[in-house]
Amino acid sequence: MQSNNIEVLGHAISNGKGVQLNLDIAKLHTRTKIQVPVIVERAKKDGPTVLITAGIHGNEINGVEIVRQLIARKWNKPEAGMVICIPVVNVFGFLNQKRQFPDGRDLNRVFPGSPRGSLASRFAFHIIKEIVPLVDYCMDFHTGGDGRFNVPQIRVDQEDLESIELAKIFAAPFIVKSGQRDKSFRHALHRLHKKVLLFEGGKSLDINESVTKSGLAGALRVIKHLGIRDFTKELGMLSPKPGNSVMVTKSSWIRAKYSGMFHPSVSLGSRVEKGDVLGSISDPFGYFERHIKARFSGYVLCINQSPIVNQGDGILHITKD
Repeated sequence: MQSNNIEVLGHAISNGKGVQLNLDIAKLHTRTKIQVPVIVERAKKDGPTVLITAGIHGNEINGVEIVRQLIARKWNKPEAGMVICIPVVNVFGFLNQKRQFPDGRDLNRVFPGSPRGSLASRFAFHIIKEIVPLVDYCMDFHTGGDGRFNVPQIRVDQEDLESIELAKIFAAPFIVKSGQRDKSFRHALHRLHKKVLLFEGGKSLDINESVTKSGLAGALRVIKHLGIRDFTKELGMLSPKPGNSVMVTKSSWIRAKYSGMFHPSVSLGSRVEKGDVLGSISDPFGYFERHIKARFSGYVLCINQSPIVNQGDGILHITKD
């Protein structure tokens, strides 16, 4: 909750004001500063504070696009409480179109960080120290990686009942109850008793309109539910309309038994039954082709869209009934 005086990154934010700040805590070997824009909007009326982040992995562009549209449409301006947006957490990874932080580390594997650790660890430490204490809720936007296209989904801890209810409000097609990954941003916030919704949708180095609309609509529903701003009109114009999310407690990857050219024959989010043909793997010369069949029934959460796969690669991620 807010008080009369709120300080963000050393700047006082008064009621009804907005400001763009820079999280500036490190330099590269060229002495170039790592500056991460932090966009803060505070209402005149008190209320919850929500943090909206994307680009923790620098090549996950679709999440950045969702937060960008929230800001561009001025939907980050609250009627109550405060909204803090960090559209690109890993700015240098974004510039280089790489997943990793400039020191080669995965930023989402070093939280809560350390003031004397690696470059990524120091950066994580300052986010946890300077931004996270101000917030009550967080929506963190991600995509699939390495050509893997994820159906829009919200990932929450299966023991966190309030976050599960918020995930239902978000109304992505799927809600995945998943365990906490050690040293991830979500895990660090969970340990600080912050409520976190992690959105997954699309694939790296790609912008998909359907995924963007799903993420935008879900964010507006949550912000409206928290009493931060009424988006009834805006939600009426957005598609897709909310349906009943499929709750996922178990899932498994189908892995390639052979190396070759991969031809999926099912669509994201579709229901498959045990024994259904999911696709095929063939050689490039026309001599070899093997069908891939479902070993169990469920929904397709992710499809590997790489045209060439190696033996053992994950090619389809499917829920398990």
